[in-house]
Amino acid sequence: MPGQTGAAERAPIPGVKNLVAVASGKGGVGKTTVAVNLAVALNRMGASVGLLDADVYGPNVPLMLNTSEQPQAIDERRILPVEAYGLKMISMGLLNPGDRPMIWRGPMLHSVIQQFLRSVQWGQLEYLIVDLPPGTGDVQLTLIQTVSVTGAVVVTTPSVVALADVRKAIEMFRQVNVDILGVVENMSYFNCPHCNGRIDVFGHGEGQHMAKLFGVPFLGEIEIDPQIRIGGDSGKPVAAQGESASVAKSIYAMARAVAAQVAAVPLAGAGPAVQID
Repeated sequence: MPGQTGAAERAPIPGVKNLVAVASGKGGVGKTTVAVNLAVALNRMGASVGLLDADVYGPNVPLMLNTSEQPQAIDERRILPVEAYGLKMISMGLLNPGDRPMIWRGPMLHSVIQQFLRSVQWGQLEYLIVDLPPGTGDVQLTLIQTVSVTGAVVVTTPSVVALADVRKAIEMFRQVNVDILGVVENMSYFNCPHCNGRIDVFGHGEGQHMAKLFGVPFLGEIEIDPQIRIGGDSGKPVAAQGESASVAKSIYAMARAVAAQVAAVPLAGAGPAVQID
């Protein structure tokens, strides 16, 4: 049967000023790396930040923050988030550790995301960063139906394949009237350690071209740097090194651009009505 979510169900999360979705059209573009480092950078810049790992099929945020701590239940309805690197964080990876696969249909996903949004005691946050699964599926719809989303950051690489899919992500958010805060081009280039020359491994300028094509802000390039990969694998995000670290400069530039776009978004209303057949 067709169903429609009412405005009351899309009320803001108490205490959360801005909800920022980090999305991608396809996997493998470094979306979670961007989400984690964005959250850490915003926190280092002085904001109170939460991080919701909504990528339930590949919940890698705990690994990237080097935590396996179990969230604690306050009572039957409320959960305390885990804290790491100054962030309040929740992830299915903390509730379903190990290699067990998540084989869930839409209604179960809807229930879990609802609980992460509504039952977790986020407290007072300037930003709640939500790391979405790649693509345009059930989790994205649940988020849009459930809460007022301040805006979406769309992550891509310069490759033609990634850009073809990022169009779909942008169009999805536009169809449901969610602001696109901008496009981040990850893995943009590699700086040769021998000649210090720029090598465009996957192409050049396509992320910026895509942003211009859709009339949305370009939030910057993040280079291919082994330190970023090592930081993610070891649970030490490079943004934690601070803005003065050379490896983190592009991340902080991106974070400042996101903060500026969030500040420019009009106060969110009840959000769009999404019809599901």
